[in-house]
Formats: sequence, C-alpha cells, structure tokens
Amino acid sequence: MADKDFVKEIADIKEDFPRWYTDVVLKTELVDYGPVKGTMVIRPYGYAIWERIQRELDDRFKATGHKNAYFPMLIPYSFLTKEAEHVEGFAPEVAVVTHAGGEELAEKLVIRPTSETIFCEMYSKWVNSYRDLPMLLNQWANVVRWEKTTRPFLRTSEFLWQEGHTLHATAQEAEEETLKMLHVYAEFAKNVLAMPVLIGKKSEKEKFAGGEATYSMEAMMLDGKSLQAGTTHYFGQNFTKPFNIRFLDRDGTHKYPYQTSWGVSTRLIGALIMAHGDERGLCLPPPVAPVQIIIVPIAQKKEGVLQKCRELKEKLTASGIRAEVDESDNSPGWKFNQWEMKGVPCRYELGPRDIENGVVTVSRRTGSEKETVSLTEAVDGAGALLKEITDAMYEKASAFMQSHIRKVKTLSELENAVNSNCFALAHWCGNRECEDKVKELYQASTRNMPFDQSGAEKGKCVCCGKKAKHIIYFGRAY
Repeated sequence: MADKDFVKEIADIKEDFPRWYTDVVLKTELVDYGPVKGTMVIRPYGYAIWERIQRELDDRFKATGHKNAYFPMLIPYSFLTKEAEHVEGFAPEVAVVTHAGGEELAEKLVIRPTSETIFCEMYSKWVNSYRDLPMLLNQWANVVRWEKTTRPFLRTSEFLWQEGHTLHATAQEAEEETLKMLHVYAEFAKNVLAMPVLIGKKSEKEKFAGGEATYSMEAMMLDGKSLQAGTTHYFGQNFTKPFNIRFLDRDGTHKYPYQTSWGVSTRLIGALIMAHGDERGLCLPPPVAPVQIIIVPIAQKKEGVLQKCRELKEKLTASGIRAEVDESDNSPGWKFNQWEMKGVPCRYELGPRDIENGVVTVSRRTGSEKETVSLTEAVDGAGALLKEITDAMYEKASAFMQSHIRKVKTLSELENAVNSNCFALAHWCGNRECEDKVKELYQASTRNMPFDQSGAEKGKCVCCGKKAKHIIYFGRAY
C-alpha cells in the first residue's frame, strides 16, 4: 500500500480532529465498540498501554506508603444518600440494580460510580484508634457512569481507573496528602507520558461532589482543548461524620478523621493520543509503548536476515527493551506505515547489506532523519535513545502548550483566545455568575487556578470588571 493511500485511512488531523481521533483508536486496534451503547472493548494493544500506565503508577503509590485493596462494585443505594451533595452530583449518572435472582431486591443497589461511600462504610469498622491512622488504600477497578455522550477513552459508560481513599488524624495531614498525590500525578505525566500539565485548585462549581476542595491536572490537546487528566480531593470530615468513622486520639477523646480521594483513569490513553498524535496516527511515549522498537527485516527471505533480526530482538529484550520482529509477509513499506500508525517509538531496519556492514538503520517515530548505527550501538544505546525520544516528545508538547496560553483582560480577548484554540489565563472575581456567563457565551469553563496567585487581587475580573480574587485558566474541554 502506498504511503498516501495508507494515510487516507485516517481523517486529516487538521480538518477533522474528532474524526481523526476516532479513526486512530479504531484503526490501531486500541478499542472497539461494545454491544451496550457507550461501552468499549479495550483490545490487547490498548490494554497493554493501560498495563504500562498501571505499573508505573502502582510503583509510585507503593513508594508513598499506599496499599492496594479491592471493594465490591455493588453498593447499597442508601450509602449514596448519606452525603447530600455527593448523591446529587452523581444521581444522573448512576446505574441501579433493582432485581436479582428473579426477584425484586429489598434495597436497590448502585453499580459504583465511585467508591467513597463503601470505603467509608468499611473504614467505620476498621478504624478505632489513632494507631490505625493514616489509612492509605488504593484500588484498581472499573466504574459505571451512565454518560449521555460518549467517546472511547474520553467518556464511556464503563471505564477502568484507580481510586485512592485515605484517612488522616488531622486536616493538615489530609491536605498534604491531597497535594502530594497531585504532584505524584504531575511527575508521572511528565516522565512517563511525556505530557505537560497545569496543576491547581478547581473552582467551587467544578469541585468533586461532596468535597471541600478539588485539585486537577489539565492537559492541552492538539486542538487546544483541555482534558482533565487526573484529580485529587480533600474531603475534610464530609464523609467521615455521616458514616460515623471515629478514632480514639492520643488525648483520650474520640474524633472524626479527615479524608482524601484521588484518581486517574483510562482517559489517560485518550490524552496520549490527542497530545502526541499526528497525521500518521499514534505517537506513543517509550515508557508506555507496548512495543518500543520494531525490527523490520529487509529482503527477509534471503538467508540469514530473519535469524539476525531475531538475535537483535533477543539482545534488546535481554537489556530490558520491549522489541518485536515483524515477520509478516507484507512489504517493508507496508510495515513501516503500519507501525508508524501504531505509534511505535523507534524502528530498526535490517537487511543483507546492513548485516554485511554490521549496522542497523534507525528511524524515530517523531520524524527525524534516518541514521545508521553499529549493531552493538543499536543494543547498547537503545535505552538512551528511547529516553531521548521521551524527552523530545515532552519538550515539543510543552512548547505547544506554552504557545497556546494567552493572558487576557477582557471578554473579547478571552473569546479570541478560546476561538484560537488557546487557554485563557485571566483574573476572576470568584463569583459563579461570571463563571457561568463565560460558559454560556463561549462554551469555555474554568479549568484550575495555578498555585502562584501573586498579583491576583491587583487585577479586575475578566467578566464583570470587579476586583479579582483569583487567577484562573479558562478553556474549552472534553
């Protein structure tokens, strides 16, 4: 298949970004649509990316003292009603089980949209003394939220995620946990996903239902929209009091602990696609790529070619690199296109002439010119090469994001920014009326407030002109 015909299988990224996204996730066999509307089947290639994400994050969680557990997906409906704001926030998305075993249930059950309530129910049994704190648990699970508008990875009725739920003796410890995990996510986004993010506090309107404060990391996609890539929440005692979680403190009195929650999901795969992809398809950061180096035999039917390719793969694998040999009977050109579309970070080409000269032809997915290196360097330098690719991907994405952030002072400037596929950094009075007005006029929402708020009160609200309280990012979002 010719290059131009191959690329035609994917919509033009500049002309129709949503269609390009859908084409990519289907053509690269990341997912397929499930039989129930709004669900997705994550195929092996897509799930392998999730496994890499999961492994990297899990190591970080355990390094910060968290342990994994698993809680049931069926939750008594009454649990949700114990925190009024929580049930109000999730009610429209909740899937409810009313019958089982051919009989109507005495109490309706909720298929978990999130697990704060069932964690709290169990914590009320497990926590008795200050010696039981902090309680630092995480679970890897699926959740169901009955979304009206769905798109693979970005918003589906069922998705995979991790959710951390922690209890602490003091508000300060819980607040520190909330911010610590936000920075764990941001470090992961940079070093594993090669994706720059903006971290900060969400507005009252945008915070988690039932929380005291929500913090997020916002990633910029190639169409200038924001994708909320992860959140951490400080709950205070909003759940521990209704669930009567109490502990005997050192001073001999019973107290309610303070709680946090934090999570990321398979939405991160959507973020990867839309932050790094191009007209040829996926462009995967090496740390999460299922195949980091694909070896393509040239004239593979000639004696010794496949054998040498297999030997090269074995050496790469032994050095910790995820490598494969494409032994299919497709042409080399077809293989090049196929693996480029699937986002493999690096390609090694090896033919009779290369073998004779003791070299390998190296091609990076990120688009630099081909280079020739010795067979020894192809193995010994592979790790450094992949690190170099990861760093370059981050720098490119970071430069793109910084060039698409505009400081604005007026509504017309804000409108121009979001219409130009940019984030608008503006002063804001903190009133929801102004937040809602911007949403109504320009379909842009507040994303988060950067931690550096110096000069916030010296400015005027971008919407109403009154004295500002905050500096905040506005942007269109998924």
